[in-house]
Amino acid sequence: MTESSPPNSVVLNSEQIMGLLPHRYPFALVDRVIEHDPGKRAVAIKNVTLNEPQFQGHFPDRPLMPGVLIVEAMAQVGGLIVTQMPDLPKGLFVFAGIDGVRFRRPVVPGDQLFITCELLSLKRQRFGKVSARATVDSQLVCSGDLMFSLVE
Repeated sequence: MTESSPPNSVVLNSEQIMGLLPHRYPFALVDRVIEHDPGKRAVAIKNVTLNEPQFQGHFPDRPLMPGVLIVEAMAQVGGLIVTQMPDLPKGLFVFAGIDGVRFRRPVVPGDQLFITCELLSLKRQRFGKVSARATVDSQLVCSGDLMFSLVE
């Protein structure tokens, strides 16, 4: 599936995502998963809407989605890859590093982010790295590698 997939192609809906990730409003940034190969790859959608709290101050006259929230959305999709891997210890995976992240164009209310993450490595079942990409209308918005670590 890709951005041209039918809009009702859902592998995980918002309730199922909430069952897998600990994030809640206003930091739940994944609306739907349209592809999921647990432990390997996931593609998800984040619908960007004007009523999100960050747009009150970023920026009132020209609302732009903050880059840190785009990266956080990518990290949450990466988290969905890991949450369904068998035999991982219990705990919370958190950021351990961010490499080579670049922003290519602004994200504004009304945009639909398509986020693709692929697991690059998992070491000692505690440290992982994913390659992440976010696009809007098939145009690259942001990409980079995200590292995470297990906190027990």
